[in-house]
Amino acid sequence: MQSGRTRALAGAVVASGMVAAGLLVSPSTAIGAVDSLAADPLSFGLVVAGLYLVRPLLAWPTTPLAAVVGYGYGVAVGVPVALAGVVVTVLPIFVAVGWLAGDESTEDVTTASNGWDEDGLLERAGDAVGRYYETAGPLRGVVASRLAPIPSDVATCAAAVSDVSLRWFLVGTAVGELPWTIAAVVVGASAATATAGGIGDAGLAVSLAGLLAACLLLARPAYRTLRSRDPLRTGNGQSTDN
Repeated sequence: MQSGRTRALAGAVVASGMVAAGLLVSPSTAIGAVDSLAADPLSFGLVVAGLYLVRPLLAWPTTPLAAVVGYGYGVAVGVPVALAGVVVTVLPIFVAVGWLAGDESTEDVTTASNGWDEDGLLERAGDAVGRYYETAGPLRGVVASRLAPIPSDVATCAAAVSDVSLRWFLVGTAVGELPWTIAAVVVGASAATATAGGIGDAGLAVSLAGLLAACLLLARPAYRTLRSRDPLRTGNGQSTDN
């Protein structure tokens, strides 16, 4: 199916470009430079805003930036500021991937890609993402993808190529990123200096908690899907066994 492969290719192109940029430009140097500005809230805020604006281009993770916000503003102010930063910073990627996926010209790119995608990996990836959102629903799907310990931009690309509406994407991102943001801001607020380490030693516990929450959130739609595909059941719920 051309559409599934086209959408997967659009997401793969954008994600690959961001990963390559992130490998070339590390957030460590930029984040370390804001340490001396923490005493000046205005200058600190302008620099942090600049970091959030360039983050989509460089594929930096969002948690280190949230930790920096916590370091400069504390927990009470830092949580809403960092959460707003996350929501705003994923928008360009969502819009760009959605535009590429919906652009008919990408069919030409898809045709050219057949030489290195003979096994249909892109098509299967696109179909898998589509089935995930069809099963989970747009809001639940976005929330679960944000709770799970996967790169934020990967979740954004997946939502964009699956035609998730902007409203559900923004709401789901805010809800799903909230636990990660709180953890990062709390760690940053208690740190002696601003670093690019994100949530540090708390990362494993938060990752496991996020994965568990995502699994619980998806358990019901997954069960309904599996039950509907059970060949031993008919439309009235009776077993076909004699």
